[in-house]
Amino acid sequence: MKKDIIIPKVANVHIVAFQEWNDDFMENSWYAYLINDTDDLLEMAMVVSRAYGLINGEERRTGTFRHAFAKVEPRTAVKVELLENNVLQLNNEFMLSYFANGQLFDKTFVFRTNSINEKATADLPIINKRGVFAN
Repeated sequence: MKKDIIIPKVANVHIVAFQEWNDDFMENSWYAYLINDTDDLLEMAMVVSRAYGLINGEERRTGTFRHAFAKVEPRTAVKVELLENNVLQLNNEFMLSYFANGQLFDKTFVFRTNSINEKATADLPIINKRGVFAN
């Protein structure tokens, strides 16, 4: 029965992080975005995020955040959340689920510990900025 279940592969949909000005902190802050670099509408997109790892040898874990987007238009990006400086030294995990063309897609993206930094930036599609892709 398992062999009959087809799980489509997520392609050209990304979770990325890049810096934007933050009026509250009066500095550039890292934000996570969902990029739809396809010609398909993403429907009922759900992003569940959390951070975990070791800080000074002590296990740390953040709360779990849930973000829902009724629609993510083709060739657009939507802001998911602010990534506070404290969590950049942890693994930041984003579990994405959405429907496109009547099929359910699911993928877990992870920014590894300290991978969100200026040296790791690359050109991002759609938003024409430099940022970091989650794996």
